[in-house]
Amino acid sequence: MLELGTTPTAAPAADLIIDGTDATFMQDVIEASQTVPVIVDFWATWCGPCKTLGPAIEAAVTAAGGRVKLVKIDVDANPGYAGQLRVQSIPTVFAFHEGQPVDGFQGALPPSEIQAFVDKVAALGGEPDNGLADAVEAAEQMLADGDAADAAETFAAILQEDPAHGGAYAGLVRSHLALGDVDQAEAVLNGAPAEISTDVQLEAAHAQVVLAREAENAGPVAELAEAVEANPDDHQARFDLAVAQHANGDAEAAVATLLELFRRDREWNDGAARTQLFKLFDALPANDPVVLNGRRKLSSLIFA
Repeated sequence: MLELGTTPTAAPAADLIIDGTDATFMQDVIEASQTVPVIVDFWATWCGPCKTLGPAIEAAVTAAGGRVKLVKIDVDANPGYAGQLRVQSIPTVFAFHEGQPVDGFQGALPPSEIQAFVDKVAALGGEPDNGLADAVEAAEQMLADGDAADAAETFAAILQEDPAHGGAYAGLVRSHLALGDVDQAEAVLNGAPAEISTDVQLEAAHAQVVLAREAENAGPVAELAEAVEANPDDHQARFDLAVAQHANGDAEAAVATLLELFRRDREWNDGAARTQLFKLFDALPANDPVVLNGRRKLSSLIFA
């Protein structure tokens, strides 16, 4: 299993944006900038442009994901450091890195220029840590290599670091499916935060769980194939054959069987063939040749 103990988590917004004072300036700005660049926004309650700049710079800092911090200082209540830095009009913004002012500007700027400024300051601290991305890639490789148990542990560790990581949730679901534990896979899926419920990877994992449930009752492929050959108009047998084929890991054959069912009777069982095809498509990567070819053939049948 990949160790994630040294992977930093994204700082909460409350830690990234704080109200500073003259009394805390050394700690909040000078000392903090030794670790991560700090932007200082000198403002006042009566300042109109400050009301435009403030939210824009806060949004840009939040989007930087912890690579830069923002300290907001009301110059009326805290004139000390504003005077030392010769702040003559507000808003005035300074950037500090390793204890020294390194950049800044006066007045309100367009959002695009604010974003560019924050990005430039954030870059002073170096490239963002790719720890989680590397961990996800490693876990996916474990799963591809058949090490489902180690993959599950790694995906679970990633979720300890980032509880809303859609890719890790989906990977954990797939790991449990690979281990044959459909109940646990479904429990993981149901436990995902609501805010990531529409994540494409989670939607794919959901389709995989549904198909796994169907596979639990799948019949023998050989017997179903014989039934279809004996009676080509036995649509239920053909549908069950597709389910069994997918359960045995042959998605391409399952898609071909469903396409033939759709060709024969697209309205059978309320359009069950097309519904099942979409389940299969959703469960596979969008660029999988089985998906691309299957969608193309289905479209040809629909518009024939």
